[in-house]
Amino acid sequence: MQNLIVFLWRHNFLFIFLLLEALSLLLVVNNNYYQRRVMINTTNDITGTILSSVDEITAYIALKNANQILSEENARLSNRLPSAFMRTDTAQFFVGDSLFRQQYQYVSATVISNSVNRRNNYMKINKGRRHGLRPDMAVLAPNGVAGQIIEVSQNFSSVMSMLNSNTRINAKLKNSNQTGSLSWPGHNYRLGKLVDIPSHVSIHLGDTVVTSGYSHIFPEGQMLGTVQEFSPAPGDNFWEVKIRFSVDYNSLQYVYVVKNLMRDELLQLEKKQVTQ
Repeated sequence: MQNLIVFLWRHNFLFIFLLLEALSLLLVVNNNYYQRRVMINTTNDITGTILSSVDEITAYIALKNANQILSEENARLSNRLPSAFMRTDTAQFFVGDSLFRQQYQYVSATVISNSVNRRNNYMKINKGRRHGLRPDMAVLAPNGVAGQIIEVSQNFSSVMSMLNSNTRINAKLKNSNQTGSLSWPGHNYRLGKLVDIPSHVSIHLGDTVVTSGYSHIFPEGQMLGTVQEFSPAPGDNFWEVKIRFSVDYNSLQYVYVVKNLMRDELLQLEKKQVTQ
């Protein structure tokens, strides 16, 4: 308190000057119509600018929250799509068992870190073991495949991006169902390479490439990209196809993690096949 008094006393001339200036300005404005209008207009401009800035900040925060809500709602809707279910005949034998069983569940998540300029790129998302996630789960962007989970902690997950030299995805040409292997050759984060498509197969520029469903990770029919260029593979009877990814990996923000509810059953069946 004593320091405050000393400060006020030390600068008393400044405070008196400011007080007199304010009083003079008030008298001028109150006794002069033109000056009063100028002051009101100036004040309105300043106030309007401040309020406009506050409104933009508020709208940005609200938009971010709205995007998160929409992302979660999209995940809930994805859980109800026909592609999330598989047809089964068990209803003929077990009372109360549905003709369609859900095979996939979708969990929304936010990308908290991401890279696109390395040979092996990864991203991190804000969902983990506590949310039911585990390694080898697919991660989808709103318009295509983003990658797959490789490690999880309690609240976060590491995702191997599509832009990784170790990523291989079973893909197919949508119009012919011809299957191949999609990978990322590096350099350009918008372009991938599809191989193992026989040379007798007819391919056209702009053809859609989707996941084949031949794995326990990615559901069938997920968008991967479109054919941008193709040519015969050197010394081989296959096409080498350049794919333009449907996902812009440099701007990923919201993703969906896919839980395959029948994954363990499929893995057990695969193990039995190996041991036979």
